[in-house]
Amino acid sequence: MNRVVALALATALLGFQRWQPQVPRVWDEEGLRGLELPRVGLGHTAHHVSPDYYYRIPVDRVPKTYPVYAPDREPPGYLAWLMAQEPADAIDFAKLSSNDDWIRAGQAVFDAPFRAALHGAPGSTAAEWRRFSGSAFYPRPAKDGTYPWVRYWVASKGDVRAFFTECGSCHTRVLDDGTVVPGAQGNLNEGFWHAAVLREAASADEWTRQLSIAYGAPWLKPDPAASYQRLTLEQAIEIERQVPPGVRYRDGTSHVFPPKIPDLIGIADRKYLDATGLIRHRSIADLMRYATLVDVAEPLTDYDGFRPAGELTDARQHGRFSDEALYALALYIYSLQPPSNPHRPTAQTRRGESVFRREGCAACHPSPLYTNNALVPAAGFHLPEGWNATDVIVNRPIETDSRLTLQSRKGTGFYRVPSLLGVWYRGPFEHNGSIATVEDWFDPARLRDSYRPTGFVGAGVTTRAVRGHPFGLTLPPDDKAALIAFLMTL
Repeated sequence: MNRVVALALATALLGFQRWQPQVPRVWDEEGLRGLELPRVGLGHTAHHVSPDYYYRIPVDRVPKTYPVYAPDREPPGYLAWLMAQEPADAIDFAKLSSNDDWIRAGQAVFDAPFRAALHGAPGSTAAEWRRFSGSAFYPRPAKDGTYPWVRYWVASKGDVRAFFTECGSCHTRVLDDGTVVPGAQGNLNEGFWHAAVLREAASADEWTRQLSIAYGAPWLKPDPAASYQRLTLEQAIEIERQVPPGVRYRDGTSHVFPPKIPDLIGIADRKYLDATGLIRHRSIADLMRYATLVDVAEPLTDYDGFRPAGELTDARQHGRFSDEALYALALYIYSLQPPSNPHRPTAQTRRGESVFRREGCAACHPSPLYTNNALVPAAGFHLPEGWNATDVIVNRPIETDSRLTLQSRKGTGFYRVPSLLGVWYRGPFEHNGSIATVEDWFDPARLRDSYRPTGFVGAGVTTRAVRGHPFGLTLPPDDKAALIAFLMTL
């Protein structure tokens, strides 16, 4: 065999080799070092479980899932067909041979049943799930008739369950025309769901117990969880009902000032994760770490003697995704793209861009990312001595509601500067989701105590000011309209 033929054969054989990425080790001491900003009140970062404990947590399978349809859009015989299916895994990592394969595997993780479903929570049968269809729970089905926030999975042959998806239930949006936008700020009305579940409870005791774990931060005075201890069942139901689509309380936050759901599209270009900038985003491995913190590791964290999940016991009682699954998920999230923008440049939007630059908006929101990826200290927070010089800080408090970053477990004293990309399909706005639309954001009436927020209001609240970020509020009407028109093109 001559050298030319041999080289050609070797090249052909190499072309058929399976592409294998270098999957980062997600939970190691070096990677965790510097991952987080110091927590308000603690003055330092939290103490996460050791890699030894973390890797003794069993790896969960990623089951194959199936679409959930609106009852009047479901194909004939669909549920009968599902009942005949055997349980199956969604991913065989040994068979992934390209970057696209890994991204598709990441979508399967994104759409996996919520963690509780994989650890014995019964979920809902197809018939039980249908009773919420067409209610305030779902804003609308997608163009194909599906509800993308929830999927069916086969627990055993003949036992088909429905459950919220691990990531997609919060980070999937259905636009008015039925377009599905994976990774966007979600618009599922989870508050309606939780209120409906609470109505079947005998008391609020279990609800308050869970929130004491989810929100506890005893080093803060008062502890954010303390206010939930004396609530009646009716009060608990009303609190849940007041959380609108696009806003979601999470572990470490609060029902009183719940954060809006972040848009994951374009996250590869963000230097900080969470509204409070808690997590430094230095590489894809940090996004993987963030995902597993949200999924399983945060309740296991030690905050100077307070551990939300209680004392560590056998690691086998928990479950986690493999490093491979987390890497695939992160690749998928990095690949997400915004929907096609119907707002086109015009003479008015070009004028609005001039207003944007003239008014100094580009200082914090420069193109092309429309964020400077900086941290802004909340009013009343002062930078401690010896602060990490690698963090980008704009030391100009803008007087926005400081409770999320000063009175919660996710508090850092900062808010990250958000990107303005995609504001046309997002909402509600402000870190607590208090404002429904971009137009409402530029209404100076929001600064008054007599204002009723158009987004999240809060249980027992009739009116309240939405203060902070005064920029653009005093513009002449024509300039303001042009500025808004420009922002809608981003």
